[in-house]
Amino acid sequence: MKFLTFVVFDSTKAADIAAAMDRIQVSPPKGYKVLSQFVCVSPPFPVPPNSIVGVSITEGENAEALVSANYTMLLAGATIHRVPLMEVAAGAAAKVEKELKR
Repeated sequence: MKFLTFVVFDSTKAADIAAAMDRIQVSPPKGYKVLSQFVCVSPPFPVPPNSIVGVSITEGENAEALVSANYTMLLAGATIHRVPLMEVAAGAAAKVEKELKR
């Protein structure tokens, strides 16, 4: 399953968070993938002053994979929010909506 993952952290923790993110990407937990990663130029929602927000599209096969990746980031000082995603092909929104109504 794919997730929109927000990682929020104090700017003083940037080096620790970057190192943790690199460890996860170089040697990811089994069943976990980072598909793309971004740093927000401005916060997408209210965050404490001097915070940085990173956004990733991630994929997790099971809860253990997600928890393992989360734990590494939590130990480095991050707050993590994961939003489950449902992929909808361009031009197929009405078809998907009909299928969901059943």
